[in-house]
Amino acid sequence: MQKIVILTGAGISAESGLGTFRDKDGIWTRYRIEDVATPQAFARDPDLVHRFYNTRRTQAAGARPNAAHQALARLQTEHPGEVIIVTQNVDRLHEAAGAQNVIHMHGELARALCASCGARWDAAPEIGPHDACPHCGARACRPDVVWFGEMPYRMEEILAHLSEAAIFAAIGTSGQVYPAAGFAQEAALAGAHCIEINLESSAVAADFDDTRQGTASETVPGWVADILCE
Repeated sequence: MQKIVILTGAGISAESGLGTFRDKDGIWTRYRIEDVATPQAFARDPDLVHRFYNTRRTQAAGARPNAAHQALARLQTEHPGEVIIVTQNVDRLHEAAGAQNVIHMHGELARALCASCGARWDAAPEIGPHDACPHCGARACRPDVVWFGEMPYRMEEILAHLSEAAIFAAIGTSGQVYPAAGFAQEAALAGAHCIEINLESSAVAADFDDTRQGTASETVPGWVADILCE
């Protein structure tokens, strides 16, 4: 039975009201990466970084999954083979739609991380650098998200899934951030059919066998229907 590995990026959550990063109204037009999304930024001004992520956490908590999230959850349920969802997103919209065992390679807004002992726990709506770790007591609380310059989570597991994929789909991704931008090449080495589903061609569109362009809420349900032979 065919194994399907899916990578999702900010584009799949845009229609749920969570802005993408690189478009003309994106997050990085209002904040500099160097100020809020690096270990150096956190060391320099942890209060600013926490305020940024507290705002994003509140926004994500109020968002609802759209038709694209729901279609992928349905694919997991109805496809006879394994369907692995890997997301670059730090929201929980896949889970809210019913998806299972989602791999959050860039972490989750809803989780906190102790920079001292490495413990993780469910974050309060607002957290700050002086919050104590519930495990070791250190006042070293940070968002459990992967910043620029840090290694994404669960990479060995992701690469193992890509090596077994019959189909690889990248949905709503820019193709500008590695290692995720190289996933199509990894899957292709294993013989996977690679498809890109996006508003427009990504920076790595040439790595894909097939493309579908349009909003995620329109294109993803159609692609899922095709996979399920409807």
